[in-house]
Amino acid sequence: MALDGIITKSEISILQKDLVGAKVNKILQPSKTEIVFNLYNQKNFMLDICTHPDYYRICITEYSKPNPTNAFNFCMLLRKYLTNSKIKSIDSIDLDRIIYITFETNNELRDTLNYSLIIELMGRRSNIILVNDKNTIIDSLKHIVTSDREICPARIYELPLSSKRSFIDINFEDFCNLVLSSESNDLVNTLANSFTGFSYSFVENMLNELNIDSSSRDINDLNQIFTYIKNLLENIEKRQVFIKETEKDFVISLSDKDRNINEFLDTYYHNKEIEDIFTSAKSALSKVILSSLKKSSKKLDNINKKLKECNNMDIYKLYGELLTANLYKFHGNFAEPSVTVENYYNNALVSIPLDTSLSYSKNAEKFFKKYNKLKNTLNVVSVQKKETELELEYIESIISSLSNAHTLDDVKEIHNEFSENLQLKKYNYKSFQKVLSDKNFVSNLNKIVINGYDVYIGKNNKQNDYLSLHFANKSDIWFHAQGFHGAHVILKTNGKLPDEDTLFKCAQIAKQNCRASLERNVSVDYTYVKYLKKHPSGKVGMVSYTNFKTIIVP
Repeated sequence: MALDGIITKSEISILQKDLVGAKVNKILQPSKTEIVFNLYNQKNFMLDICTHPDYYRICITEYSKPNPTNAFNFCMLLRKYLTNSKIKSIDSIDLDRIIYITFETNNELRDTLNYSLIIELMGRRSNIILVNDKNTIIDSLKHIVTSDREICPARIYELPLSSKRSFIDINFEDFCNLVLSSESNDLVNTLANSFTGFSYSFVENMLNELNIDSSSRDINDLNQIFTYIKNLLENIEKRQVFIKETEKDFVISLSDKDRNINEFLDTYYHNKEIEDIFTSAKSALSKVILSSLKKSSKKLDNINKKLKECNNMDIYKLYGELLTANLYKFHGNFAEPSVTVENYYNNALVSIPLDTSLSYSKNAEKFFKKYNKLKNTLNVVSVQKKETELELEYIESIISSLSNAHTLDDVKEIHNEFSENLQLKKYNYKSFQKVLSDKNFVSNLNKIVINGYDVYIGKNNKQNDYLSLHFANKSDIWFHAQGFHGAHVILKTNGKLPDEDTLFKCAQIAKQNCRASLERNVSVDYTYVKYLKKHPSGKVGMVSYTNFKTIIVP
């Protein structure tokens, strides 16, 4: 959605009604690009000012924002000048996305002072600037020095240069002359590039509503456009504009059946921000997990190579024994390239390759050393192989959990679990929080009701572990897809004996939440929780079980 001057003007009319006269109680800066004012004007309000390149906006928000332990410098400056002040006025310049919020406060001598907060909502160039009553910049969120203007302390604030016209003061004759003299034959481009505050989506929607072709130059069509915009601006002043949703975008509407602009901006950008953070966090975590999977797979390949080498260790033992048994036959300080001796185990002739720089006895010693080394290697890498295979299985279960994650909280839990179990010290994605305690898992568990029974579904390994080994009672029934990574499903029986239909539906849930969800005839094991035990490997979310039955889910 394009936050153009029309929508900004509409939002300002709402802010003027609700916030003029409000007292500033607190000022927060949740991030480098966002400032939140806690205000009181007969009731509490939170004014959210965001300068993020993708989410820039100003609106009254219903969503609580975090308050960092260490405040940013600009936040501290705003607290110094604006805490306990009152909002005197909220205005904008024409239809531009530049908002002036004037605050009135008193100094130590009880003199009345005025400060203005200038909010420039211009994409990546968005900024928040505090100026005094002489229009001198006290400080700004971003310091900007270009050939056109300087936004730095002690400089006089100047508006950004613009070649566009203001529609507010234009008459119909000038409007027609400007449109007809344009080099472009497209009304959308002409209006969006000629007038301040008109986005392409706004102009396109207006032409669609008026049923006017974008190539039209008819005076009657231009009159309809001029009248439409003038009528819209009058309704903005009366606070009688709303937002409606179209197939591609959200646009201004005069229908009172559509959504309130402030409520829409708050919800739309909040959801967009959460969705983008979720996508970014999931992608970043996926990258780290796949890198760990690649390392473990490479480690397993090296182990298998070593095990393959160990397959020949008995031949080196045989070479050493046969060479030692036949030493009396050989003479000289150095061995020949090879010798052929009789294998006294099967009377077959064996050719033994030798190191010509060593004697026959030293060659025999070398074969025994190599045998003992491979024997020790076999003992060590056999244990390493089991550990690495368990690690790979665990990482694959993490990948399965991440593919089923649908919220930022799900990703946070998976990140915390993965960090704890694989000691990822270098990776710390900023959107993740501390590990949730078990009591918080209860409210975050996925719960459904089947035939009057409560059924809980684990979203990741930590929840699986908590559900199966801590949350469930011994009389509850546990379900899991056989041979596949997936959710642990707990059927709370409350001491009752569930019917076959309930058991089958729980098995279906277990299949739907595993990696074999798209396959046919998946075996789902189920047993009472009392027959579950922590897996010997100690990995989170892994259990061993006995006395189970199996349901085939088509």
